[in-house]
Amino acid sequence: MNNIKDKWVLEFLENSIYRLEESTRMIIISLDSISDSDIWKKPNESSNSIGNLIAHICGNMTQYIIASLGEQDDYRNRDEEFSMTGGFSKIELIQKLEDTVKKARLVLNSCDKGELIKKRLVQGTNLSGIGVVIHAVEHYSYHTGQIAFWTKLITNKDLGFYAGRDLNTKNEL
Repeated sequence: MNNIKDKWVLEFLENSIYRLEESTRMIIISLDSISDSDIWKKPNESSNSIGNLIAHICGNMTQYIIASLGEQDDYRNRDEEFSMTGGFSKIELIQKLEDTVKKARLVLNSCDKGELIKKRLVQGTNLSGIGVVIHAVEHYSYHTGQIAFWTKLITNKDLGFYAGRDLNTKNEL
C-alpha cells in the first residue's frame, strides 16, 4: 500500500478489526459472568437468548464478511439462529464466536481498495465492500450491547468493560 488512498484503506480495516475485537472482548466478559444455564434463557417470548444472539452474530458476520467479501458460498440459515433453544455450551459459543471473528479478520486483512469499492448483493441489499464492513461492525456492536444488558439484568452487577481506564479523561488536540 503505497499511496495515501491505500493508507486510508488500511486505517479503515484496522479500525474495523479493532471494533470487532472490542465487541468480542465485551461478550466474553459478559459470558464469564453468567452460568451455562443462563445462556439460553429468554427474558420473554419476543426476545432472544444470549445463545441466540451469538449464533445470530456469527451467522451475520459469516454472511456479510466471510462469504461476501471472502467470495465464498453463502449457506446461512438465519431463521435457525433464532429458533435454537440449546445445543452449545458457553465455552462452545465463545469458541464459535472467536473462530468466526478470526475468519472475518483474515478476510478483512486480505481486502484491498478494489474489494472495498466493489458492489455486491448481500441479504438482498446492494452494498459496496465498505458498506458490508460497516454493516457487520455496527451489527456486532448492537448485539454486544444487548448481550451486556441482558447479562447485567441476570447478574445485577457492572461488567467492568473499562475497569482501570479513566473514561473522564479529556481529548487531546
